[in-house]
Amino acid sequence: MREQQIYTKAQISWLMVLRLFIGWHFMYEGMVKIANPKWTSLPYLLDSKGPASNFFIMLTQDDSLMTLINFVNEWALLLVGLGLTLGCLFRLSAVGGMILLAMYTLSHPSFIGASYMMPFEGSYLWIDKNMVELAALGLMCVFPTSQIIGFDRVLGRSCPILRKLKFI
Repeated sequence: MREQQIYTKAQISWLMVLRLFIGWHFMYEGMVKIANPKWTSLPYLLDSKGPASNFFIMLTQDDSLMTLINFVNEWALLLVGLGLTLGCLFRLSAVGGMILLAMYTLSHPSFIGASYMMPFEGSYLWIDKNMVELAALGLMCVFPTSQIIGFDRVLGRSCPILRKLKFI
């Protein structure tokens, strides 16, 4: 028999605040990139100094691939943000966000001595804001507040296959 998880109002409230803040951050980043027709990830990828820098720099060599990368990055950010904010396909959104953040970290890790075209917002040693957000999304995956407050509560009842697939 499955035990019902009971959270305090404070736990639910703070998990919701965390979910909304991270969702807003992703959603806003996506909207800004989509709204700017001149935005491209090309300089960011060319500036890669992480363990997979050769891979990221190689991606920049094909214009049609760069068009696809830009499109996927913009819309993935927006959709992940919407999923987190609305609590809709939350687990899928959280894992998608974790994948994006892992890719950003592989491209631009906060290594000692690494200097990038765009400066970091502080002095980091290994752990930067991307890693913190990645860990927070992992935490939220194991505390699925979208089942309590969010569209997943309704989706889980009307489409049980989504729950079975662990999308919600």
